[in-house]
Amino acid sequence: MMKGIIPKSKAKGTDFCGVGGYYYIIRSDLGCFMQSSNFNKGYDITIFSLHPACQNGDHYLGSGDGYFYIIKGNSYRRVTNLETDSGAEVYSLHPNCQRGDQYLSAFGNYYIIFQGKGTYRRTKNLNEDSEAVEYDLHPNCRNGLYYWGLPDHYYFLKPVSDGGVEYYKGTNFNKDECVAVYSVHPDVVNFLPGGLSVTIGPSFGIWENIKSIINDSNTPVKWQNKINKKFGYNKEKMSQITHNWKMTASAETGELAKLIVKLQFSFSAEYGGSHVSTRNESWNDVTEVEEQLTVQLKPNASFYLWQYKLGLGQEPVLFCRDLKIDDVPHPPTEVPLPPAQS
Repeated sequence: MMKGIIPKSKAKGTDFCGVGGYYYIIRSDLGCFMQSSNFNKGYDITIFSLHPACQNGDHYLGSGDGYFYIIKGNSYRRVTNLETDSGAEVYSLHPNCQRGDQYLSAFGNYYIIFQGKGTYRRTKNLNEDSEAVEYDLHPNCRNGLYYWGLPDHYYFLKPVSDGGVEYYKGTNFNKDECVAVYSVHPDVVNFLPGGLSVTIGPSFGIWENIKSIINDSNTPVKWQNKINKKFGYNKEKMSQITHNWKMTASAETGELAKLIVKLQFSFSAEYGGSHVSTRNESWNDVTEVEEQLTVQLKPNASFYLWQYKLGLGQEPVLFCRDLKIDDVPHPPTEVPLPPAQS
């Protein structure tokens, strides 16, 4: 199993941007966004709901004058608040400013990054493409997963390395004028797509043996007893991922943590997921169920009862409905959950 953050190119509606003194992470798939004054220290983390009109953008960026830009196709929506969609205006995107891989604003300019070509375009206005120039992107600045800007610096999230999740702070994409590289605080990493694979560990799915009976006699045996099974979601353990987040009234902590975990299981192994859909499983709190079991065992026969469960790192998270009875001591090999839709 690998672990990693899903890059922007594979996560529609997810992006980073900066406005004023705050960083923002947009998660359309969660229906909310995170605000923080410092990704390295994890300061002032607040979760807001994302207005429906501001969801599913191809790109998000913020400007020094307090606006958020949501690019969809060949136009962009400019708002002052992503939660309320206030002051919304829609403009066309100049042809020269279309089809970028990443967008950001810094130093009073807008930057369009073409990672495939290894270039970037700097312009004063995305609608008019005024005072536009293009430069080569320094090789060290080409592999960012997400790019964003604040008035005096630009930033990009680096691919996960031995140092964990880090972001780069710079002033010139062309010359690689690096100011610093910072680690991302775990409370921020938890909000990123694939982030739980880094903070807790990659997901796993295993069959757990919950009962074994062996008849080592030469006569048939009738075994009758109660067994205990667990079903449901380890809410208490997983709620820790949102523990240091301040939630606005429209965002509900427990449901958000659950959705983040569900999505982590659905991601591919490359990003620490199991690529399974858990939609039909019980996501209520874990409960223990007692059940009467009667088994007729032939002479020298064995009985093994297995239950499927999903987890993260070392932690069991979801106890699934699937039970399997077998006569061999080895766990079943099949995955009983349907594959996640790509």
